[in-house]
Amino acid sequence: MSSASIYRTPEGEAEIHAIYDRQLARLNLPYESRMVNTRFGATHVLVLGPQAAPPVVILQGGNTTSPLTLGWLKPLIGQFRVYAPDTIGHPGKSATVRLSPRDNSYGQWLTDVLDALGLEQPPLLGGSYGAGILLRAAVVAPERISKAVLFIPSGLVSIPVGTMLQMLWWLGLYRLRPSPARLKHLLSPMFRDELIDDEVLEITEAVFRLVRIEPEMPRNVRREELQNFKAPALVIAAERDGLFPAGAVVRRSREVFPNLVAAEMISGATHYLSARHHPYLNERCMRFLKETS
Repeated sequence: MSSASIYRTPEGEAEIHAIYDRQLARLNLPYESRMVNTRFGATHVLVLGPQAAPPVVILQGGNTTSPLTLGWLKPLIGQFRVYAPDTIGHPGKSATVRLSPRDNSYGQWLTDVLDALGLEQPPLLGGSYGAGILLRAAVVAPERISKAVLFIPSGLVSIPVGTMLQMLWWLGLYRLRPSPARLKHLLSPMFRDELIDDEVLEITEAVFRLVRIEPEMPRNVRREELQNFKAPALVIAAERDGLFPAGAVVRRSREVFPNLVAAEMISGATHYLSARHHPYLNERCMRFLKETS
């Protein structure tokens, strides 16, 4: 665990929080804001949805915010009591210390969050970096997860070397001389030829400018690490994902999960799912959460 703040300046942290608040307001949903303690530091949790509805925990993508991730899954919030922790060490309102993605720290952190919220065995949903955190929790506390949905997931396969080199090249150029065109080149493996939303550009530009970004994804899980993880699992890949190729994700899912219900891909989708793919993601998650036992 690094003791240095992820934010370059206090003013930068305040600017990220202001963007976070604007994103949250755009959801136009009632919510509670809670702070809970973990062994690694304070964690901010958004709580949304009907109080009497069954719980579900949603884990955000890396180097972005919980409200942005929740925007993809907004229909679920009407059906479930949603708990969305701001990942510690990522943009948001949790402690600003970063945990190592190479060990089980993030799994231990998530277990502490579940304890603090009084959630004994909830379903977990994780997208991208959040899926890698879900897998670390499945390693350290498999009994705490009743169901698991991993979409466009990290933690199963590595980013192709060519893609990584391409992104590092454009990251270097962008840092040397920032411009919207260079930012779009940097993000191209996640979007391909899809238009990039202004909301995404706003938070991404701010993160690259104000945050010491996390360059690593959670390490890939091994089959033997999940031998005690018996919860039903659904994996949803994106056909045109430049970070985690769908075919490799599907194959690896079938190798490592003891109770894999399905490993699927969304036709035509990129890593950053466009709005036209959100209905499928929500319908599939809803069906899995309600029907799988």
